Amino acid sequence: MTSLSDFVDEAEIYVEGGTGGNGAVSFRREKYVPRGGPDGGDGGRGGDVILVVDPALTTLADLRYRRHYRAGRGTHGEGGNRHGRRGDDLHVRVPPGTVVRDRDTGDVLADLAEPGQQVVVARGGRGGRGNARFATPQRKAPRLAEKGEPGERRWLKLELRLLADVGLVGWPNAGKSSLLARISAARPKVAAYPFTTLAPNLGVVQRGPGRSFVVADIPGLIEGAHQGVGLGHEFLRHIQRTRVLIYVVDAAATEGRDPQQDLATLQDELEAYEPALLDRPGVVAANKMDLPQAAQHLPALEEAARAAGLELVPISAATGEGVDRLLDRVEGLLARAPVPQPLVAAGRKVYRPGPDPRRLEVRREPDGTWIITSPLVERWVAMTDFDNEEAVRWLLRRLERLGAEQTLRAAGAETGDTVRLGPMELVLGDETGSVEAAGAGEGRNPSGHETGGEGDAP
Repeated sequence: MTSLSDFVDEAEIYVEGGTGGNGAVSFRREKYVPRGGPDGGDGGRGGDVILVVDPALTTLADLRYRRHYRAGRGTHGEGGNRHGRRGDDLHVRVPPGTVVRDRDTGDVLADLAEPGQQVVVARGGRGGRGNARFATPQRKAPRLAEKGEPGERRWLKLELRLLADVGLVGWPNAGKSSLLARISAARPKVAAYPFTTLAPNLGVVQRGPGRSFVVADIPGLIEGAHQGVGLGHEFLRHIQRTRVLIYVVDAAATEGRDPQQDLATLQDELEAYEPALLDRPGVVAANKMDLPQAAQHLPALEEAARAAGLELVPISAATGEGVDRLLDRVEGLLARAPVPQPLVAAGRKVYRPGPDPRRLEVRREPDGTWIITSPLVERWVAMTDFDNEEAVRWLLRRLERLGAEQTLRAAGAETGDTVRLGPMELVLGDETGSVEAAGAGEGRNPSGHETGGEGDAP
């Protein structure tokens, strides 16, 4: 028996790529070479967080107990031009049929359906450059290196949509679970009360050599299901991948409902949830024909099915009457039904137009301080060692080339105003801003390694 607590088809997880390793500040120390040049190596790139489809999984239950996933960080660069090692990737297993969304934007990042399919959901940050990378004919002894870039981080919303060829939909107690047990080896719970099925059940129907298909039994739908009434609204997403629908209707009206109205309500709920579901090929299974009162309702139900463009097949899940004919009809529909396309094609990255990362934006805080923001500047700030005075001057030169001062003055900043950039404060001057950065050190190595002394510089 499958309980509601066993079946988890939604999960939210936090993923964070590894931070890149810091670059090293180092100078050659070699006998008889009094002016060894810079030889600080680059930091290693951070690892990625990767979702991998594991066909052995059937739910997202494993992600309920662990919600935070962080890849390994890259190691720091070292002297002698030794680069840091790349951080370890973190692989997170998910079941087939998982749709991955960015929780905050709602964008679909991936639709994982094939076993072994992978998608990177949080890339690791690049490693910082060592001081050997900053050497130029004019600057032969640079004492700056970059810190590692932080990895991408985001919250993801995962939705599981079962991969089945055929979906059974119907009111509670219509006999969907009994039909699934009749046509497959699945043994869902069957009882004479509504909402016996608390979670979707899957069964494989074997019709002969090379002839099989998967059927999903969806918990009962009632009026208002698309708005959250009953249980079916929680699992309607699972029929979005099905190619054929079987509308299971209680033709004997054992619950006191009108079978015609049951069929109409089912179609209304599917249309309200996703109108495209009504375009799926379908067949009406008029169940419980072993009961004498079913014959009274059959003509009117046939007329209602015909009006909806559906064929009706009288069956009895209890005795097996008409089941083979129903399966023959379903096989015929499957042969012509198209395969649902994934929300995002495998191996394709979706590019959406966004703001220019070099475009500067400024805002003024209530205390009068100005703040400069842009994706590029934020990355520069994150990779700057503010204890290294030369690294700070390098950052300011990059901002000057980017047009930071012109942007500030265009926004209304005046000489003498304070500009905050990470932990650093600038005072906007007549021509250039003067820097006030607490604890600015001389040649501090962001990776923590010792640096060469003055005798090592040319």
